[in-house]
Amino acid sequence: MTLPNTALNLTKSAIFTLTLAVSATAIAQDGKIYPLERPHEPNAILLNTGGVEGQENPESWFRQWGEPMARNISEATLTPFLPDPEKANGAAVIVTPGGGFRWLSMNNEGWRVAKALADEGVAAFVLKYRLQPTGATIEDLERSMNRTFASAGNGERPARPRWDLSNQLEDAEAAYALIHENAEEWGVDTNRLGMIGFSAGAGLTMHCTLNSDKMKLAFIGPIYGGMGEVDVPQDAPPMFNAIATDDFLFNGEFGVIKSWHEAGIPVEFHLYQNGGHGFGLGYPGNTANGWFPVFMHWLEVNKFLEAK
Repeated sequence: MTLPNTALNLTKSAIFTLTLAVSATAIAQDGKIYPLERPHEPNAILLNTGGVEGQENPESWFRQWGEPMARNISEATLTPFLPDPEKANGAAVIVTPGGGFRWLSMNNEGWRVAKALADEGVAAFVLKYRLQPTGATIEDLERSMNRTFASAGNGERPARPRWDLSNQLEDAEAAYALIHENAEEWGVDTNRLGMIGFSAGAGLTMHCTLNSDKMKLAFIGPIYGGMGEVDVPQDAPPMFNAIATDDFLFNGEFGVIKSWHEAGIPVEFHLYQNGGHGFGLGYPGNTANGWFPVFMHWLEVNKFLEAK
């Protein structure tokens, strides 16, 4: 899975390419779905984990609320965002965007987060994992979205589909292995390699933590993910967790926090007054936009930013 050196560093031109793709989407902020030409991802490394059974349509992109989204992903990739060597501290994070396992919010919950981490000296790796098929047309996508967010009835929060996450777990394990293979070249201390995810990406982060025997994560950060109780492994990593009270998927449950606490494993939890669902790094006027500096402080206090 290792590529030539020229593909292993996110260059300034690559960042510029992604920025152009993102800026071009900002013209539509009305919530409607618009087709988007697939952007160039010059540093995306194929993980070669296979395809998706029943996927007949090629990967395609769209924009909503000005953000680029990818769907019908059948080939997983990993994109490194490496910090300036003078700022690099050796810590590393796998970043997993969300989208209900039907699409991925690649900028809001992927590239922007990875760049913010790299600016803080942390090597970040955006995992574009395989997804459930959503059909060929925008109308097919909208129907799929409606199924994801349909009311469970009687004012209850939307029912969450129970997917088989074997493909996504395999993708995450391949990403983890690739980072280990290239740790020296990428300046990564594999003892300080963690994983953060958003929404479905938070679910994948938790799924890896609870089910993978190949990934030994140093820390995890599920952001606006599921809050139900879980069986915590004895060697589970410390957890940073954040969600907003006005998240339509939040119902006042704190089970996963209780599970970590009762297992005697460090956990930090932030319940924000507002931010809704999908706030990423945050938007103006919401208290949830303060989570990232707090997360960096948590990493520092727990010595994940120091060589051991």
